[in-house]
Amino acid sequence: MRNIKNIDKDWLFSKEASTVPSVLPQNWEPVDLPHTWNGVDGQDGGNDYYRGKCFYAKQIKASDMPQGDEVYIQLDGVNSTGVVYFNGKELIIHHGGYSSFRAKLTDIKEDNLLVVTADNSPNDFVYPQMADFTFYGGIYRDVTLIGVNSSHFDLDYYGAPGIAVTPKIEGKDAQIEMQAYANGEVEFTVTDGETVVACVSADGKNPKATVTINDVHLWNGTKDPFLYTLTARLIKDGEAVDEVSCRFGCREYKIDPQKGFILNGKEYPLRGVSRHQDRPKIGNALLPEYHKEDIELICEMGANTIRLAHYQHAQYFYDLCDEKGLVIWAEIPYISKHMPAGVENTKTQMTELISQNYNHPCIVVWGLSNEISMNGVSDGLIENHKMLNDLAHSMDKTRPTTIAVVTMCSPDNEFVKIPDVLSYNHYFGWYGGNTDMNGPWFDNFHKKYPNRAVGISEYGCEALNWHSYAPEQGDYTEEYQAHYHEELIKQIADRPYLWATHVWNMFDFAADARAEGGENGMNHKGLVTFDRKYKKDAYYAYQAWLSDKPMVHICSKRYVDRTENPAKVTVYSNQPEVEIFANGESIAKQTKAKYPFFYFTVPNDGETKITVKAGNLTDESVIKKVDKPNEDYIMKEEGSVINWFEIDTPVGYFSINDTIGDILSTFKGKLYAIKLVKIILNALSDGKDKKEKTEKEKGKKKEKGISIMGFSLNKTMIDMAKGFTLKRALMMLGGKFTKEQILQINADLNKIKKPSK
Repeated sequence: MRNIKNIDKDWLFSKEASTVPSVLPQNWEPVDLPHTWNGVDGQDGGNDYYRGKCFYAKQIKASDMPQGDEVYIQLDGVNSTGVVYFNGKELIIHHGGYSSFRAKLTDIKEDNLLVVTADNSPNDFVYPQMADFTFYGGIYRDVTLIGVNSSHFDLDYYGAPGIAVTPKIEGKDAQIEMQAYANGEVEFTVTDGETVVACVSADGKNPKATVTINDVHLWNGTKDPFLYTLTARLIKDGEAVDEVSCRFGCREYKIDPQKGFILNGKEYPLRGVSRHQDRPKIGNALLPEYHKEDIELICEMGANTIRLAHYQHAQYFYDLCDEKGLVIWAEIPYISKHMPAGVENTKTQMTELISQNYNHPCIVVWGLSNEISMNGVSDGLIENHKMLNDLAHSMDKTRPTTIAVVTMCSPDNEFVKIPDVLSYNHYFGWYGGNTDMNGPWFDNFHKKYPNRAVGISEYGCEALNWHSYAPEQGDYTEEYQAHYHEELIKQIADRPYLWATHVWNMFDFAADARAEGGENGMNHKGLVTFDRKYKKDAYYAYQAWLSDKPMVHICSKRYVDRTENPAKVTVYSNQPEVEIFANGESIAKQTKAKYPFFYFTVPNDGETKITVKAGNLTDESVIKKVDKPNEDYIMKEEGSVINWFEIDTPVGYFSINDTIGDILSTFKGKLYAIKLVKIILNALSDGKDKKEKTEKEKGKKKEKGISIMGFSLNKTMIDMAKGFTLKRALMMLGGKFTKEQILQINADLNKIKKPSK
């Protein structure tokens, strides 16, 4: 029978080596797996983390090998190109950092040298190469040895488990189609816990069998994620020589353009988050307890779906999603930029994703790409999507395909129409536009394309430990993030036709190229901090909306010192009534309206202990009256920050705090805008003539009109620009304007009257 041995312990590592050693090196660094060399430099900013080839080595005695006629090595994650050498012989090259791969060990000796190279060097043929996250190098998931009989379930096909199970619901029963990838007689057994539900044998090459489960127990999302187990035994001369098993769930679902996601015949709105897997100092090199903690935090919030972005995640995490009933969007890292030389790699990664994860009931869609049109839409990109779409359908006839489309890409673009369903990445209210643009955009889409299912694959904004009583777009305060998500929750809740919505992101994550928000190297859009220690206020907004477990939460607990009096206090609760107290005195009582958000004001004199009660639940916080803003609450960002108290905002006159759209609404505002555009263009060009365009750039345009980054300048893009405050627009120009220049622009605007209301 099959014997599996984990060999994560006692490896040697080198970043300096240049050749595969013939004997075990004595001067390399001892490490245990999982391991990455980018745990620190991939998270500190500067986009200068080491990307190159590193070496891992381990000596294995024959007596330490698992028993079997043949021995395979399985590596569950080597980023991004892995090469395996055994006793100096190259066994396999694998391109793709997020999926499992195997190789058979040959010529096993008494003492054996195993060497693995991991290479995350930039190239033009392995995805991802351009994305907003760190590409950690290393062997960052488990390595195991598998000893098997010479007759065994297939170990050579794309890291697949050797069996596939396809349930089909028929009334109260389920037909279970089972296929084994082996030659010979296979005995299939389906169990419900300890009880055998069905047992059947089949013979031949890759034999199939079908059994019926009467009165089937459905896998019903978070309400009842019931799992069966399929065990397959390969029989030779009357004895089992190999065995594999998997858990599976019996469910049926569809995605309806009008009603959204429907699970087992009932509407089941998918409302949840996206997840990146990395952690401080260890990057992607996660232990099981880290995956488990992530799942527990997501479930505690009340989410029922996760978009596992932007690559294949660990098998253990998919297993946890099966167990918890979370509905999963699984995708490959075909992201941001189409690479003509990477077409074969997208095919391989899609084949591995489906082959290795086919049996997981949690997965309901295969994602073909993410924001792939960022650098324009070419014929090659369109053909690549058609190929992937056909491949996914040929490998799995039960699941639809999808893509995550960037805002600027028109729904009429040819490649957007290729998958079965789609979702959009919209950041109205963060990267331009206003929060109230989200709902109308989807309403317009839904009206124009009533037969196309659409969802939100990304939305969010960033927050660190900055605070303000007057939060605004782009200030990175916890208060603005909370406001943003309150508004998005309201708009999503009113649109049941959205088949799935995924917050970007559940956790802060490393993106070494980033330099914003006051902490370089990070994307801070998480509802929970990178270390998983602090749940931001927005986390509790979703818990109040999605969770059935009673809860109450006072926002802005870290915002203690306040200049305003009275002070605003926001409370989230899923309870019918909330009462607020200041130093023990009842101030107000509110009944829950349509949404689970409660807004109060309390006196702010001296130090005030705030208490809220909701049913049997209480929560507390403290505020203090101060004369000047606490500098610790104000974002410090080198070379670009103008704080709110430095900007003159005379009543009835414009300032850089006003939106571009509002400024353009007046005649004098339009005149000043013409002058300002000239100033901006001059700053961006640094005196160079920017009118010239290469023929190559012109050839990329697929639509009529003015083109920006390959996209036609359309109403959505214009509305996004109008939604920016002028301050945010100027700050996002990469330091082209000094603080003094921006304040001068503000002074100019202070002379232009706003229209009377």
